[in-house]
Amino acid sequence: MHTKQKRRSRLSQLIVPAITLPCLAYFVFHAQSGRYGTEASVVLKEELARKQAVYVEIVDTREALETRVRLLSDGTLERDMIDERARRSLNLSNGDEVTILLKTGVED
Repeated sequence: MHTKQKRRSRLSQLIVPAITLPCLAYFVFHAQSGRYGTEASVVLKEELARKQAVYVEIVDTREALETRVRLLSDGTLERDMIDERARRSLNLSNGDEVTILLKTGVED
């Protein structure tokens, strides 16, 4: 009985690495510069910090407004609040007082 043996070519040994390397390169590239990659994470962290600062400002404004509403609506009006509202409505102050007018975004 006679058998033939084939020699394996060197190119057949390179098939798996030739397919694997481009796939690996694709994933590495997108892990670094993709939408959620390492470069984008810096931008996302900066945006998160800006939005958290805006959130804190909004929460502070809301708490101040809630305090004012609570003082006006608990059934007993505070004298200071009544005095402040009257002065603002009438645009008056006493002669011995210093009046500082602030332009706020909240309209009473």
